Amino acid sequence: MIRAATNADRDAVRALVFRVLAEHGLTPDPTGTDADLDDIEREYRGGAFDVLLDDVGEIVGTVGLYRIDAITCELRKMYLDPSHRGRGLGRALLEHALSRAAAIGFRRVELETSSKLPVALAMYERYGFRSFRKDHVACRCDITLCMELPEPAASHEGVTR
Repeated sequence: MIRAATNADRDAVRALVFRVLAEHGLTPDPTGTDADLDDIEREYRGGAFDVLLDDVGEIVGTVGLYRIDAITCELRKMYLDPSHRGRGLGRALLEHALSRAAAIGFRRVELETSSKLPVALAMYERYGFRSFRKDHVACRCDITLCMELPEPAASHEGVTR
């Protein structure tokens, strides 16, 4: 089950994110890049931060959509516990995030990632993310990707023929 995160989830979210970073030799940055986890509800207002729960209600995955402007968001903190990988849950988190971004009204999704995460990088590329140049990149990231979301289908309500 995927649900919206609250500040009550912050310790479990932080523990998962920092554990996965360490697994890949990446350094957590609690006063910089990861400071958004201190107040999830405030930092992701206008976007979304969701968690994936296992069968007993433990947080095993995270994904955030950080609002950059009215049409652009940054995909952040997409992490999955190692014990839950290989079952399509990473794809499910990404598909959920892209669907949620479109529902919120975003038309562009950007992300920063690391070449130390080749499985995630390959998945992003399979979904249509492409490289782009960004001026500011988090210290542990060396790759920036973006994708344009499709325009919503035109509504035919109120149209007479």
